[in-house]
Amino acid sequence: MAAANGSPTAGTPEPTGGGAVLIARLAVMMFLQFFVWGSWYVSTGNFILNGSGWNDAAGVTGWAYSVAPIAAILAPLFLGMVADRFFASERVLAGLMLLGAVAMAAVPTVLGPNPSDDDTTLYLLLLFAHSLCFMPTLGLTNTVAFSHISNPEKQFPIVRVFGTLGWIVGSILVSKWETWFGAAGWTGPDLEAGVGQYWVTAVASAALAVYSLTLPHTPPPAKGQASTPADLLGFGAIGMMKDRSFAVFMIASGLLCIPLAGYYGFANGFLGDSGFEDPGFNMSFGQMSEVLFMLAMPFAFARLGVKWMLAAGMGAWVLRYALFSAAADGGPLDGDGAKGLILAGVILHGICYDFFFVTGQIYTEKRAPKNLRGQAQGFLVLMTQGVGLLIGAQLFGLLAGAYTTGEGDAAVRDWPTIWLWPCIAAAVILALFLLLFRDRLSDAQRAGLAASGEDTGAPPPATDPGVGGMPAKGQR
Repeated sequence: MAAANGSPTAGTPEPTGGGAVLIARLAVMMFLQFFVWGSWYVSTGNFILNGSGWNDAAGVTGWAYSVAPIAAILAPLFLGMVADRFFASERVLAGLMLLGAVAMAAVPTVLGPNPSDDDTTLYLLLLFAHSLCFMPTLGLTNTVAFSHISNPEKQFPIVRVFGTLGWIVGSILVSKWETWFGAAGWTGPDLEAGVGQYWVTAVASAALAVYSLTLPHTPPPAKGQASTPADLLGFGAIGMMKDRSFAVFMIASGLLCIPLAGYYGFANGFLGDSGFEDPGFNMSFGQMSEVLFMLAMPFAFARLGVKWMLAAGMGAWVLRYALFSAAADGGPLDGDGAKGLILAGVILHGICYDFFFVTGQIYTEKRAPKNLRGQAQGFLVLMTQGVGLLIGAQLFGLLAGAYTTGEGDAAVRDWPTIWLWPCIAAAVILALFLLLFRDRLSDAQRAGLAASGEDTGAPPPATDPGVGGMPAKGQR
């Protein structure tokens, strides 16, 4: 389906080659999309916990980081029934971003500078409305990009890295607003701890809505095609779970997003408790490292292959949480160098995200038959941004609450224990992945891909980036 598509399917244009101008246009699209996300997703926890004054700030935080996963679960329903069949991808993108801008603009407009406890439900509903509009665009931008580039392994990381740059700029702008603009700023002095941050999101979302209308035309991939109810709902790719390695990859992706939810929801507060000033700014170092590793991905593909790229990304999550647990206040490595270890854990985000999640998008693109690629990408979004992050947000809220003593300003969290649990979970997931993931195409799968005109990956040339899930021949 178009939403989380990664490639052209029947009815979409063939890749146009990916010249410099086209790559630049797609890069601007990615920059604006992730600027929208980064301008509120990191700093919302700081607003709720330190700026809202709400009595149940912890509970509101848990739900604020649950609305996006819920929206990600619902997104394939809309995309499978509507977007893939009736509208061009770039036009759906424009409409959704405009509606999302309206929802975000309503947050500071309705709540005002001093929200009350009675405002929490409306606040969460507005975040949910924005997320319902935003989450489908994660797949739509992939659809537009993959439909117009000819070499995904080399060209998509270049396009996608500008998304990371957009997240960095958005989060730093919000975090450093007071330093750069002071009390004279048009949203007040402390953007990161106030409702004014949502104005930034609204303006950026509206800008992307306008820009989307200038993107290359990408017709609906399933227009006029017969389909089953499963196709309409975007779940036709579930049949691919009969392939053990694809099932292992999908399940591992969803499971890994459970501890990832803790990083997004609680790392900002953890850095604050650990003595970091401007936690949002320090968190952006993770996205800065993401840029470097994104640029290195084409070279890593050629030397490691899919399986070991995925394993490296999962291993980085284990190391990150081990560093957080050990260097936290009261941990075994707590001391003069603790901040450096914590910051190292943040910087690992480049490997954590790029080597697992971006590699996973490319793996799904190459593994699925042409007629199922869009639905396979949508299923990946469902499992990761939906089910995994939703379970993680809820479980991590319970975990942090179980290891917290006191209330309000007197609350003390046992961070070493809190971070130890996701470290263990990620290590178990990694071990099972290495044991079960083989990704060898069966004769039937090769025949199916050959019938659809796809490369079967056998035998791969020496420069092939491990299409079969292992390093290419001569590089094992």
